[in-house]
Amino acid sequence: MGKNLIQQARGKGGPRYRAPSFRYKGSAVHKNISDSIVDGRIIDLVKCQGHSAPLAKVKYDTGEQILMLAPEGIRVGDSVSCGQGAKVKAGNTMILGEIPEGTLIYNIESNPGDGGKFCRASGTFARVLTKIGGEVVVELPSKKQKTFQSGCRANIGIIAGGGRKEKPFLKAGRKYYAMKAKNKLWPIVCGQSMNAVDHPHGGSKSSKKNYPYTVSRNASPGAKVGAIAARRTGRKKR
Repeated sequence: MGKNLIQQARGKGGPRYRAPSFRYKGSAVHKNISDSIVDGRIIDLVKCQGHSAPLAKVKYDTGEQILMLAPEGIRVGDSVSCGQGAKVKAGNTMILGEIPEGTLIYNIESNPGDGGKFCRASGTFARVLTKIGGEVVVELPSKKQKTFQSGCRANIGIIAGGGRKEKPFLKAGRKYYAMKAKNKLWPIVCGQSMNAVDHPHGGSKSSKKNYPYTVSRNASPGAKVGAIAARRTGRKKR
């Protein structure tokens, strides 16, 4: 009797593949849009299981409290500002149209008011390159350039936690629990290494099962394994 592939088992709501969102501290988004400058103070730095970077809990003069991705060099008690006309200072929230060219930024909005979508991982940053009319060209961490509306907001600085990957895991057990905390499937095992009951490519006779691995782009999720819609197969001839 067969059973579902790992691709089929995920997303069915079982506890093995459910994100532990009940342990998350909250979403790290920009403060509500305001035309005037609103000052706030960092009252705490917290670690959230759903974020790779530390979060800063900010309390604004209006009484509103939010979580923001903490930049490098910030500490409890520092002041931050949000709104049009704010200073170019680490942790401040500004619109892209007011940020000088060459400034390092993070947590960039894709559309004005969405709270931030780009450059949110620990240790990452983007750079404002140029402004063309009502648009701003930004260089993302991947070195690709993307154009944003000048009304999109971003934080000034570099996200904290840049040395997170420098410490080695040393053993597989630590890596397993680190990935489990973020609900990531690990280790990822290829189908050829599995048993025949677990995957169409599985079995102990050989590493190659002597049938084509190409499948149609329109194949069902259970059959979409191997070379999906391959343009060509076989060894490349010089």
